[in-house]
Amino acid sequence: MSTTPATKGLEGVVAATSSICFIDGDKGILAYRGIDIHELAQHSTFEEVCYLLWFGKLPTAKELADFQAQLGAERRLHPDIIKLLKGLPTSAPPMEVLRTAVSALSMYDPESAKVDHDSNIRKSIRLTSQIAMIVADFDRIRKGKDLVEADKSLSHSANFLLMLNGEKPSDTADRALDVALILHADHELNASTFAARVTAATLSDMHSCITSAIGALKGPLHGGANEEVMKMLFAIDKAGEDPVEHVKQMMAAKKKISGFGHRVYHTEDPRATHLRRMSRDLGTKDGKPKWYDMSEKIEKYINAEKKLNANVDFYSASTYTTLGIDIDLFTPIFAISRMSGWAAHVIEQHDDNRLIRPRADYVGPKYPAKYIPVDQRS
Repeated sequence: MSTTPATKGLEGVVAATSSICFIDGDKGILAYRGIDIHELAQHSTFEEVCYLLWFGKLPTAKELADFQAQLGAERRLHPDIIKLLKGLPTSAPPMEVLRTAVSALSMYDPESAKVDHDSNIRKSIRLTSQIAMIVADFDRIRKGKDLVEADKSLSHSANFLLMLNGEKPSDTADRALDVALILHADHELNASTFAARVTAATLSDMHSCITSAIGALKGPLHGGANEEVMKMLFAIDKAGEDPVEHVKQMMAAKKKISGFGHRVYHTEDPRATHLRRMSRDLGTKDGKPKWYDMSEKIEKYINAEKKLNANVDFYSASTYTTLGIDIDLFTPIFAISRMSGWAAHVIEQHDDNRLIRPRADYVGPKYPAKYIPVDQRS
């Protein structure tokens, strides 16, 4: 038995040193490479954030233009991957499709087995573009729609919305998704990122690491909370109920209200600040304010009654719905964004690697337990 007591869920345990993401849960601070998320959400773009995470600095104008061109040039999928997507059940959950397709992509990547720094950067660029295409293409395939050709001149967010919906998005929609991608880009050693780093620590390849991360994100205790938020809002709307009364009934029945509280933040999740505003602005512009209005009433009630703050998931639900995105695509969009952070952590792990091998606190039968021959067991 270990002399060091176990920490359930590794809560509070420092498992790595990293220069990628800084969080202060008591002060509600989130920063990428030291730059506050509020500054990035206000002034930056997702492409610029990817560059910041992978290269450790903000790009010059020329570096950014070159980087955007590289991302645009990788907006292509091998015909066999398209064939794979078309051969999957149309009822398949998009996260399972994404997990499968990303794993398959490694067999068509010329540098799939390499784990050196420069190869990892190039694979990060390819995967970032390809993951977004997989999500959009499969959604159209399952709905019996023709695939939409990528536009290499558009931003990452605008091209995704184009390929998903078949039409170029408004500037407001483009910027809303762009900011959402920035806000979800990284969050230190969350479950999926830790899964990616554990896989990377074995010197496995980038595609394997990202497949591990997607598998962890698929779990309802990591990704999917905003899906539950939107299901709740849909149920309230369908029944014509008062949002606060509905939540009161859920609480009386001891049901969890998704989108509130956070393992790390003890004040408002700084990402929620921007998503709240985006949900409101999108709803107002598109003439569909009801999702924001319902969310606001619920948030005020939960905050007053339980002293819990909305987290990143709560207002992302109404934001994505107002953008015309189906509920089961919420978590894949999380992956489209978090791909940037996952890749940064894989690169960092491979650059200074040590196998991640924690111990367990054994609580089984006392050693030595006696072996009983099979004919003597009762």
